[in-house]
Amino acid sequence: MSEVHDISTAGRDIRYHLHSQTNPGRLVNEGPMVITHGEGCYVFTNKGQKLIDAMAGLWCTSLGFAHPRLAKAASAQYEKLGFYHTFNQKTPEITIDLAEAISALSPIANAHVYFATSGSEAIETMVKLAWMHYAGKGQPLRRKIITRQRSFHGSTIVAASMTGLPRMHREFGLPLPGFLHTGCPDFYREALPDETEADFVVRLAGELEAMILAEGPETIAAFVAEPINAGGGIVVPPQGYFAAIQAVLARYEILCLDDEIVCGFGRTGHWFGCETVGMKPDMMAVAKGLSSSYFPISAVILSDEIYQSLTQFNQDGSLFGHGFTNSGHPVGAAVALETLAIYREMEVNAHVQKMGKRLKTGLMNIAAGSHIVGQVRGEGLMIGVELMQQPATRQPFPPARGIGAAFDRQALSNGLIIRPMGDIIGFCPPLIADEDDIDQMLALFAKTLSDIEHQHHSS
Repeated sequence: MSEVHDISTAGRDIRYHLHSQTNPGRLVNEGPMVITHGEGCYVFTNKGQKLIDAMAGLWCTSLGFAHPRLAKAASAQYEKLGFYHTFNQKTPEITIDLAEAISALSPIANAHVYFATSGSEAIETMVKLAWMHYAGKGQPLRRKIITRQRSFHGSTIVAASMTGLPRMHREFGLPLPGFLHTGCPDFYREALPDETEADFVVRLAGELEAMILAEGPETIAAFVAEPINAGGGIVVPPQGYFAAIQAVLARYEILCLDDEIVCGFGRTGHWFGCETVGMKPDMMAVAKGLSSSYFPISAVILSDEIYQSLTQFNQDGSLFGHGFTNSGHPVGAAVALETLAIYREMEVNAHVQKMGKRLKTGLMNIAAGSHIVGQVRGEGLMIGVELMQQPATRQPFPPARGIGAAFDRQALSNGLIIRPMGDIIGFCPPLIADEDDIDQMLALFAKTLSDIEHQHHSS
């Protein structure tokens, strides 16, 4: 008997395509949302829906969904040089230009830049460079990596091991040994009764130090953190958090590695999130906003000290034993350079601070009239709204209620794309969003919140 195929677009998707972070059964039952084109902050489906995307795709399309200058930059570079690699002393000329531009922008002095194609690759590259750095210093036992609960660092094996979300571990037997998770700096949810923010910071720093001492400082290579936890719920650390954490790291000569994949390139109102929260990294991983995700490109920004360790390690003439075919891809470099030029022209940091204030103030005003919003938090155009069953006592909804997922479905029906992280509603709109875009997002959020409150009240 021959197999019968649904030849519709949705049917072909279900038949042939394995989606990322999607429930396969739900996809079969409900079908995909098929996106056909984009314009500014809006995307359009094959069913004629127009949706304003308050998450910039996956925290990434900073310049909207169809920017003519980025298309032109890619096209021009494809006509000139469609590919070349960076192995064996070779490089596309334009890749040098991008490395120089990123180094100049970086808060790390005299930085060198290594290119990859995804955030996960950049994260794993930082880990390998940390291992190499200590091996070159005669400390090869320094292999363990400390990250934080509720962090997200990627989906490849090491990056997923670093991620502090159980859903990234379950199917795959992760995390690997040697990847440790300390506390998340979420004062709203994790503080003890009557604990001040200052006390909370002291406790988290003490817990980190206790972990280091229990494991053995001579076995720890690096501590890795996002300036603001993105996928873990847009968690902004309390004042003084990174200063306290880095004082502990300095005592034991442990590297501080910065995951800027979401926070970088103006997202928090500064060029990099580390500048927003007072973090002083030895290495940084960047991706997403580097090219507005118009081309898969990422980078590691490393200190001169780590670069010199690499040079010393290979002083016998051996090759640096790491690389990807598409590292420093010339088309990616061209798109990224044009992206950086547009950021400068639009004065991205000032614009984000202004629009971020409008978004956060608007969300707080809406929350003030709600009986299920516990907290509105964030920096720049990266805001989280945490829904609570009893905000006064910080009592969460039972997970089985699926309030965040219900909010997501209702928002879509209202024409708004957000990101539910449990019961935390994420906003991370394109950085080009103007006042009208922000006001539209706020109006649709308010409508969706009202819809959910009525459903909650009646259930």
